[in-house]
Amino acid sequence: MIRICIAEDQALVRGALAALLDLQEDIEVVAQATDGQEAIDLCLEHKPDVALVDIEMPVLSGLDVTQVLSERLPSCAVLIVTTFARPGYLQRAMTFGAKGYVLKDAEIDDLVKAIRIVHAGGTVMDPTLMREAWQAQNPLSQREMELLRRAREGTSTKDLARLLFLSEGTVRNYWSDILSKLHVSSRQEAIQLAIDKGWV
Repeated sequence: MIRICIAEDQALVRGALAALLDLQEDIEVVAQATDGQEAIDLCLEHKPDVALVDIEMPVLSGLDVTQVLSERLPSCAVLIVTTFARPGYLQRAMTFGAKGYVLKDAEIDDLVKAIRIVHAGGTVMDPTLMREAWQAQNPLSQREMELLRRAREGTSTKDLARLLFLSEGTVRNYWSDILSKLHVSSRQEAIQLAIDKGWV
Protein backbone atom coordinates (compact mmCIF):
# COMPACT_ATOMS: atom_id res chain seq x y z
CA MET A 1 0.00 0.00 0.00
CA ILE A 2 1.34 3.46 -0.97
CA ARG A 3 0.62 5.90 1.84
CA ILE A 4 -0.07 9.46 0.67
CA CYS A 5 -0.14 12.93 2.22
CA ILE A 6 -1.89 15.64 0.19
CA ALA A 7 -0.75 19.24 0.75
CA GLU A 8 -3.19 21.56 -1.02
CA ASP A 9 -4.78 24.76 0.34
CA GLN A 10 -7.89 24.64 -1.88
CA ALA A 11 -10.40 22.42 -0.10
CA LEU A 12 -12.28 21.39 -3.25
CA VAL A 13 -9.12 20.28 -5.05
CA ARG A 14 -7.76 18.55 -1.95
CA GLY A 15 -11.01 16.68 -1.35
CA ALA A 16 -11.34 15.63 -4.99
CA LEU A 17 -7.77 14.33 -5.08
CA ALA A 18 -8.25 12.38 -1.88
CA ALA A 19 -11.52 10.83 -3.10
CA LEU A 20 -10.05 9.82 -6.47
CA LEU A 21 -6.87 8.40 -5.00
CA ASP A 22 -8.73 6.42 -2.34
CA LEU A 23 -10.42 4.53 -5.18
CA GLN A 24 -7.07 2.96 -6.06
CA GLU A 25 -6.48 -0.43 -4.47
CA ASP A 26 -2.80 0.25 -3.76
CA ILE A 27 -3.10 3.87 -2.50
CA GLU A 28 -4.21 5.16 0.89
CA VAL A 29 -4.49 8.86 1.78
CA VAL A 30 -3.27 9.07 5.39
CA ALA A 31 -3.11 12.86 5.83
CA GLN A 32 -4.34 16.11 4.28
CA ALA A 33 -2.68 19.48 4.88
CA THR A 34 -4.00 22.98 4.16
CA ASP A 35 -0.69 24.84 4.34
CA GLY A 36 3.04 24.23 4.08
CA GLN A 37 3.82 24.02 7.79
CA GLU A 38 0.95 21.61 8.40
CA ALA A 39 2.25 19.49 5.51
CA ILE A 40 5.64 19.16 7.17
CA ASP A 41 4.11 18.41 10.58
CA LEU A 42 1.74 15.76 9.21
CA CYS A 43 4.43 14.11 7.10
CA LEU A 44 6.79 13.88 10.06
CA GLU A 45 3.93 12.41 12.12
CA HIS A 46 2.47 9.94 9.60
CA LYS A 47 5.62 9.26 7.52
CA PRO A 48 3.86 8.76 4.19
CA ASP A 49 5.58 7.16 1.22
CA VAL A 50 4.65 10.02 -1.11
CA ALA A 51 3.67 13.65 -0.48
CA LEU A 52 1.62 15.44 -3.14
CA VAL A 53 2.57 19.09 -2.70
CA ASP A 54 1.17 22.22 -4.32
CA ILE A 55 3.63 25.06 -5.06
CA GLU A 56 1.78 28.08 -3.69
CA MET A 57 0.37 27.53 -0.21
CA PRO A 58 -0.02 29.65 2.92
CA VAL A 59 2.69 29.80 5.63
CA LEU A 60 5.33 27.86 3.66
CA SER A 61 5.49 27.26 -0.09
CA GLY A 62 5.59 23.84 -1.66
CA LEU A 63 9.24 24.45 -2.48
CA ASP A 64 9.96 25.08 1.21
CA VAL A 65 8.11 21.88 2.09
CA THR A 66 10.09 19.93 -0.50
CA GLN A 67 13.40 21.16 0.86
CA VAL A 68 12.51 20.36 4.48
CA LEU A 69 11.12 16.90 3.71
CA SER A 70 14.12 15.95 1.57
CA GLU A 71 16.32 16.74 4.57
CA ARG A 72 14.19 15.47 7.45
CA LEU A 73 12.16 12.68 5.83
CA PRO A 74 14.09 11.40 2.79
CA SER A 75 11.98 8.22 2.73
CA CYS A 76 9.02 10.35 1.57
CA ALA A 77 9.07 11.09 -2.16
CA VAL A 78 7.76 14.57 -2.95
CA LEU A 79 5.60 14.90 -6.04
CA ILE A 80 4.77 18.50 -6.96
CA VAL A 81 1.19 18.86 -8.26
CA THR A 82 0.57 22.41 -9.45
CA THR A 83 -1.08 24.69 -11.99
CA PHE A 84 2.22 26.48 -12.60
CA ALA A 85 3.99 25.36 -15.78
CA ARG A 86 7.03 27.48 -14.97
CA PRO A 87 10.52 26.23 -15.82
CA GLY A 88 12.02 28.05 -12.85
CA TYR A 89 9.69 26.31 -10.42
CA LEU A 90 10.59 22.95 -11.95
CA GLN A 91 14.31 23.68 -11.65
CA ARG A 92 14.01 24.78 -8.02
CA ALA A 93 11.76 21.85 -7.12
CA MET A 94 14.32 19.39 -8.49
CA THR A 95 17.16 21.21 -6.75
CA PHE A 96 15.27 20.95 -3.46
CA GLY A 97 14.73 17.21 -3.89
CA ALA A 98 11.35 16.71 -5.59
CA LYS A 99 10.96 13.39 -7.40
CA GLY A 100 8.25 14.56 -9.77
CA TYR A 101 6.44 17.58 -11.18
CA VAL A 102 2.91 17.10 -12.51
CA LEU A 103 0.45 19.74 -13.70
CA LYS A 104 -3.08 19.81 -12.30
CA ASP A 105 -4.63 19.53 -15.74
CA ALA A 106 -3.17 16.00 -16.06
CA GLU A 107 -5.52 13.02 -16.12
CA ILE A 108 -6.01 11.20 -12.82
CA ASP A 109 -4.54 8.06 -14.40
CA ASP A 110 -1.36 10.00 -15.18
CA LEU A 111 -1.16 11.24 -11.58
CA VAL A 112 -1.64 7.71 -10.23
CA LYS A 113 1.08 6.45 -12.58
CA ALA A 114 3.39 9.26 -11.40
CA ILE A 115 2.75 8.33 -7.75
CA ARG A 116 3.66 4.71 -8.43
CA ILE A 117 6.82 5.72 -10.31
CA VAL A 118 8.17 8.04 -7.60
CA HIS A 119 7.25 5.49 -4.92
CA ALA A 120 9.34 2.94 -6.81
CA GLY A 121 12.31 5.31 -6.82
CA GLY A 122 11.85 6.88 -10.24
CA THR A 123 11.27 10.47 -11.33
CA VAL A 124 8.43 12.01 -13.33
CA MET A 125 8.73 15.29 -15.24
CA ASP A 126 6.57 16.87 -17.90
CA PRO A 127 8.81 16.58 -21.02
CA THR A 128 7.73 19.94 -22.49
CA LEU A 129 8.39 21.71 -19.22
CA MET A 130 11.76 19.95 -18.88
CA ARG A 131 12.77 21.21 -22.33
CA GLU A 132 11.65 24.73 -21.48
CA ALA A 133 13.56 24.57 -18.20
CA TRP A 134 16.71 23.57 -20.03
CA GLN A 135 16.28 26.43 -22.49
CA ALA A 136 15.38 28.99 -19.82
CA GLN A 137 18.44 28.80 -17.59
CA ASN A 138 18.55 31.63 -15.07
CA PRO A 139 21.41 33.99 -16.06
CA LEU A 140 21.51 35.79 -12.71
CA SER A 141 24.01 35.22 -9.91
CA GLN A 142 22.94 34.26 -6.39
CA ARG A 143 23.62 37.82 -5.21
CA GLU A 144 21.50 39.25 -8.05
CA MET A 145 18.71 36.82 -7.21
CA GLU A 146 18.85 37.83 -3.55
CA LEU A 147 18.57 41.46 -4.58
CA LEU A 148 15.56 40.67 -6.80
CA ARG A 149 13.82 38.71 -4.04
CA ARG A 150 14.23 41.54 -1.56
CA ALA A 151 13.17 44.15 -4.13
CA ARG A 152 10.02 42.12 -4.78
CA GLU A 153 9.17 42.66 -1.10
CA GLY A 154 9.40 46.42 -1.67
CA THR A 155 12.86 47.01 -0.20
CA SER A 156 14.39 50.33 -1.32
CA THR A 157 17.89 50.74 -2.78
CA LYS A 158 19.07 52.31 0.46
CA ASP A 159 17.71 49.44 2.55
CA LEU A 160 19.05 46.87 0.07
CA ALA A 161 22.52 48.36 0.48
CA ARG A 162 22.23 48.18 4.26
CA LEU A 163 20.80 44.63 4.33
CA LEU A 164 23.35 43.24 1.87
CA PHE A 165 26.28 45.19 3.32
CA LEU A 166 26.90 47.00 0.05
CA SER A 167 27.20 50.63 -1.01
CA GLU A 168 24.23 52.18 -2.80
CA GLY A 169 26.45 52.57 -5.87
CA THR A 170 27.17 48.84 -5.89
CA VAL A 171 23.45 48.05 -5.61
CA ARG A 172 22.79 50.33 -8.61
CA ASN A 173 25.52 48.50 -10.53
CA TYR A 174 23.85 45.19 -9.70
CA TRP A 175 20.55 46.55 -11.01
CA SER A 176 22.23 47.65 -14.21
CA ASP A 177 23.65 44.14 -14.71
CA ILE A 178 20.28 42.52 -13.94
CA LEU A 179 18.41 44.69 -16.46
CA SER A 180 21.05 43.96 -19.08
CA LYS A 181 21.03 40.19 -18.51
CA LEU A 182 17.23 39.99 -18.58
CA HIS A 183 16.86 42.43 -21.51
CA VAL A 184 14.33 44.58 -19.66
CA SER A 185 14.23 48.32 -19.01
CA SER A 186 13.00 48.62 -15.43
CA ARG A 187 13.26 46.98 -12.04
CA GLN A 188 9.55 46.16 -12.05
CA GLU A 189 9.92 44.38 -15.40
CA ALA A 190 12.87 42.42 -14.00
CA ILE A 191 10.88 41.41 -10.92
CA GLN A 192 7.85 40.41 -13.01
CA LEU A 193 9.99 38.37 -15.41
CA ALA A 194 11.61 36.55 -12.49
CA ILE A 195 8.14 35.81 -11.07
CA ASP A 196 6.86 34.58 -14.43
CA LYS A 197 9.87 32.27 -14.81
CA GLY A 198 9.43 30.95 -11.28
CA TRP A 199 12.88 32.17 -10.18
CA VAL A 200 11.56 34.05 -7.14
